[in-house]
Amino acid sequence: MSHLYDRPRIRLSGDRAILVEYGDAIEPAVNEKVRAVTALLKRGLPEGVEAVIPAYRNLAVLYDPLVTAPERILPVLLGLEARRHEIEIPKPRVVEIPVLYGGDHGPDIGVVADHNGLSVEEVIAIHAGTVYPIYMIGFTPGFCYLGGLDRRIHTPRRKTPRTLLPGGSVGIAEAQTGMYPVDSPGGWQIIGRTPLRLFAPERENPFLYEPGDRIRFVPVTAAEYERIREKEGA
Repeated sequence: MSHLYDRPRIRLSGDRAILVEYGDAIEPAVNEKVRAVTALLKRGLPEGVEAVIPAYRNLAVLYDPLVTAPERILPVLLGLEARRHEIEIPKPRVVEIPVLYGGDHGPDIGVVADHNGLSVEEVIAIHAGTVYPIYMIGFTPGFCYLGGLDRRIHTPRRKTPRTLLPGGSVGIAEAQTGMYPVDSPGGWQIIGRTPLRLFAPERENPFLYEPGDRIRFVPVTAAEYERIREKEGA
């Protein structure tokens, strides 16, 4: 059963944003519609529109209220419905992320294993055995929310979040998995860490991925982790 709405649902969010919802579930068909409309909008932003931010099943249109107003933007948004097939969404890239699982870098991997009646080795094999779509980026710079986590390793968040997680931490929370690009608080179950610099503002492209790409986690040894970390200058 499709979870796409026949027409987008429009809501105002404060005095600077319009929220456009395209479906009622987190699924590829809904997210592809979000990406298509986002791409069309970015071809030529209406006057006064400052940014378009895609998420799982909706997008936010940020605008300058001194330049434009919702009644001027809404006809453009609704008109894109008939044109969204004009754009070909780029084929997703698959970005490989090396991960050292368990130990000090993955202190909660035993929690995930015990919660699901699995061994640590099985958790690693399952987590690394899926290619995950990036539905959205947010929370901190480069934090990617990934879909497709195998039900066998779904695990609740920690009851008490940690006040500081090191950048590169890979975690699980309920039906999601993702990565913390920078040092930050967090309540996800941490199962590993990548030595890659996921967010580097001095790079031409600060991020290694973008919404619509796919992530594949690749287990590495401690020696491989250190070799990559030194190369990254982390």
